[in-house]
Amino acid sequence: MNNNYETLSQYSKDELIELIAMYSKNWLAHDGVWFQAIEKKAGMDDAMYYDIEAWRRFTVIEAKKIKAFLGLGDRPGLDGLAKALRLRLYANINKDKIEIEGNTLIYTTVECRVQHARAQKGMPFHPCKSVGIVEYSGFGKTIDERISCECMSCYPDITDESCCCKWKFTLCE
Repeated sequence: MNNNYETLSQYSKDELIELIAMYSKNWLAHDGVWFQAIEKKAGMDDAMYYDIEAWRRFTVIEAKKIKAFLGLGDRPGLDGLAKALRLRLYANINKDKIEIEGNTLIYTTVECRVQHARAQKGMPFHPCKSVGIVEYSGFGKTIDERISCECMSCYPDITDESCCCKWKFTLCE
Protein backbone atom coordinates (compact mmCIF):
# COMPACT_ATOMS: atom_id res chain seq x y z
CA MET A 1 0.00 0.00 0.00
CA ASN A 2 1.27 3.46 -0.91
CA ASN A 3 0.83 6.51 1.29
CA ASN A 4 1.27 10.16 0.39
CA TYR A 5 4.64 10.44 2.10
CA GLU A 6 6.08 7.69 -0.07
CA THR A 7 4.73 9.39 -3.17
CA LEU A 8 5.96 12.85 -2.16
CA SER A 9 9.43 11.59 -1.23
CA GLN A 10 10.02 10.71 -4.89
CA TYR A 11 10.03 14.38 -5.92
CA SER A 12 12.90 16.87 -5.87
CA LYS A 13 12.82 20.00 -3.73
CA ASP A 14 12.02 22.13 -6.80
CA GLU A 15 9.19 19.80 -7.80
CA LEU A 16 7.78 19.92 -4.26
CA ILE A 17 7.88 23.72 -4.27
CA GLU A 18 6.03 23.69 -7.60
CA LEU A 19 3.52 21.24 -6.13
CA ILE A 20 2.93 23.49 -3.11
CA ALA A 21 2.27 26.42 -5.45
CA MET A 22 -0.17 24.29 -7.44
CA TYR A 23 -1.94 23.15 -4.24
CA SER A 24 -2.20 26.78 -3.12
CA LYS A 25 -3.69 27.82 -6.46
CA ASN A 26 -6.12 24.89 -6.35
CA TRP A 27 -7.20 25.83 -2.82
CA LEU A 28 -7.73 29.44 -3.88
CA ALA A 29 -9.69 28.32 -6.95
CA HIS A 30 -11.93 26.19 -4.73
CA ASP A 31 -12.43 29.12 -2.35
CA GLY A 32 -13.39 31.28 -5.32
CA VAL A 33 -15.77 28.88 -7.03
CA TRP A 34 -17.76 28.12 -3.87
CA PHE A 35 -18.01 31.87 -3.19
CA GLN A 36 -19.12 32.59 -6.76
CA ALA A 37 -21.71 29.79 -6.57
CA ILE A 38 -23.31 31.40 -3.52
CA GLU A 39 -22.93 34.87 -5.02
CA LYS A 40 -24.74 33.77 -8.19
CA LYS A 41 -27.54 31.91 -6.38
CA ALA A 42 -28.15 34.10 -3.32
CA GLY A 43 -26.37 37.41 -3.97
CA MET A 44 -23.32 39.16 -2.62
CA ASP A 45 -24.67 39.75 0.91
CA ASP A 46 -25.29 36.04 1.55
CA ALA A 47 -22.00 35.08 -0.09
CA MET A 48 -20.16 37.53 2.17
CA TYR A 49 -21.93 36.17 5.26
CA TYR A 50 -20.81 32.61 4.50
CA ASP A 51 -17.34 33.76 3.49
CA ILE A 52 -16.88 35.56 6.81
CA GLU A 53 -18.11 32.53 8.77
CA ALA A 54 -15.81 30.19 6.85
CA TRP A 55 -12.80 32.46 7.39
CA ARG A 56 -13.63 32.92 11.09
CA ARG A 57 -13.01 29.19 11.53
CA PHE A 58 -10.40 28.49 8.84
CA THR A 59 -7.97 31.26 9.82
CA VAL A 60 -7.67 29.83 13.36
CA ILE A 61 -7.08 26.31 12.01
CA GLU A 62 -4.46 27.58 9.57
CA ALA A 63 -2.70 29.71 12.20
CA LYS A 64 -2.58 26.88 14.77
CA LYS A 65 -1.07 24.45 12.27
CA ILE A 66 1.54 26.97 11.07
CA LYS A 67 2.36 27.98 14.66
CA ALA A 68 2.91 24.33 15.61
CA PHE A 69 4.97 23.65 12.47
CA LEU A 70 7.26 26.60 13.23
CA GLY A 71 7.40 25.76 16.96
CA LEU A 72 6.55 29.36 17.80
CA GLY A 73 5.40 28.87 21.38
CA ASP A 74 2.67 30.87 23.10
CA ARG A 75 3.84 34.46 22.60
CA PRO A 76 6.08 34.73 19.54
CA GLY A 77 5.32 38.41 18.97
CA LEU A 78 5.57 40.16 15.62
CA ASP A 79 8.61 38.18 14.47
CA GLY A 80 6.58 34.99 14.90
CA LEU A 81 3.64 36.55 13.10
CA ALA A 82 5.89 37.54 10.19
CA LYS A 83 7.17 33.97 9.88
CA ALA A 84 3.63 32.59 10.06
CA LEU A 85 2.25 35.02 7.47
CA ARG A 86 4.91 33.78 5.04
CA LEU A 87 3.53 30.22 5.28
CA ARG A 88 -0.17 30.92 4.70
CA LEU A 89 -1.72 29.08 1.76
CA TYR A 90 -1.84 32.16 -0.43
CA ALA A 91 1.46 33.65 0.67
CA ASN A 92 3.36 32.05 -2.20
CA ILE A 93 0.81 32.99 -4.88
CA ASN A 94 0.17 36.66 -3.97
CA LYS A 95 2.89 39.30 -4.00
CA ASP A 96 3.21 40.80 -0.55
CA LYS A 97 5.56 42.58 1.81
CA ILE A 98 6.03 42.72 5.54
CA GLU A 99 7.49 45.65 7.47
CA ILE A 100 8.10 45.65 11.22
CA GLU A 101 8.75 48.86 13.11
CA GLY A 102 8.57 48.96 16.89
CA ASN A 103 5.39 47.29 18.08
CA THR A 104 3.70 47.25 14.65
CA LEU A 105 3.81 45.00 11.61
CA ILE A 106 2.42 46.23 8.30
CA TYR A 107 1.32 43.45 5.96
CA THR A 108 0.71 44.58 2.39
CA THR A 109 -0.73 42.53 -0.46
CA VAL A 110 0.82 44.18 -3.47
CA GLU A 111 -0.85 41.90 -6.05
CA CYS A 112 -3.94 39.80 -5.26
CA ARG A 113 -4.90 36.77 -7.37
CA VAL A 114 -8.54 37.00 -6.28
CA GLN A 115 -9.06 40.58 -7.45
CA HIS A 116 -7.01 39.94 -10.58
CA ALA A 117 -9.13 36.90 -11.49
CA ARG A 118 -12.40 38.77 -10.90
CA ALA A 119 -11.20 41.67 -13.04
CA GLN A 120 -10.23 39.28 -15.85
CA LYS A 121 -13.73 37.77 -15.76
CA GLY A 122 -15.36 41.21 -15.88
CA MET A 123 -16.70 40.77 -12.36
CA PRO A 124 -16.78 43.49 -9.71
CA PHE A 125 -14.02 43.37 -7.12
CA HIS A 126 -14.58 41.18 -4.08
CA PRO A 127 -15.52 43.47 -1.17
CA CYS A 128 -13.02 41.71 1.05
CA LYS A 129 -12.49 44.25 3.84
CA SER A 130 -15.11 42.72 6.18
CA VAL A 131 -13.73 39.23 5.54
CA GLY A 132 -10.16 40.47 5.94
CA ILE A 133 -10.92 42.00 9.33
CA VAL A 134 -12.13 38.61 10.60
CA GLU A 135 -9.37 36.68 8.83
CA TYR A 136 -6.35 38.79 9.78
CA SER A 137 -7.53 39.59 13.30
CA GLY A 138 -8.18 35.90 13.98
CA PHE A 139 -4.86 34.85 12.47
CA GLY A 140 -2.88 37.42 14.50
CA LYS A 141 -4.66 36.60 17.79
CA THR A 142 -4.10 32.87 17.25
CA ILE A 143 -0.38 33.40 16.70
CA ASP A 144 -0.12 35.64 19.79
CA GLU A 145 -3.12 36.78 21.85
CA ARG A 146 -1.45 40.18 22.37
CA ILE A 147 -1.71 41.03 18.67
CA SER A 148 -4.56 43.18 17.37
CA CYS A 149 -5.22 44.03 13.73
CA GLU A 150 -6.78 46.91 11.86
CA CYS A 151 -7.40 47.55 8.21
CA MET A 152 -5.40 50.34 6.64
CA SER A 153 -6.65 49.85 3.08
CA CYS A 154 -8.85 47.18 1.51
CA TYR A 155 -11.59 47.09 -1.09
CA PRO A 156 -14.09 48.73 -0.99
CA ASP A 157 -12.27 51.22 1.28
CA ILE A 158 -9.03 51.74 -0.64
CA THR A 159 -6.87 54.44 0.94
CA ASP A 160 -3.57 53.30 -0.60
CA GLU A 161 -3.67 52.93 -4.40
CA SER A 162 -0.21 51.31 -4.47
CA CYS A 163 -1.52 47.96 -3.23
CA CYS A 164 -4.55 45.69 -3.06
CA CYS A 165 -4.79 45.73 0.73
CA LYS A 166 -2.79 46.73 3.78
CA TRP A 167 -3.15 45.56 7.39
CA LYS A 168 -1.62 46.90 10.59
CA PHE A 169 -0.86 44.42 13.38
CA THR A 170 -0.03 45.88 16.78
CA LEU A 171 1.64 44.00 19.63
CA CYS A 172 0.07 45.19 22.89
CA GLU A 173 2.37 44.41 25.83
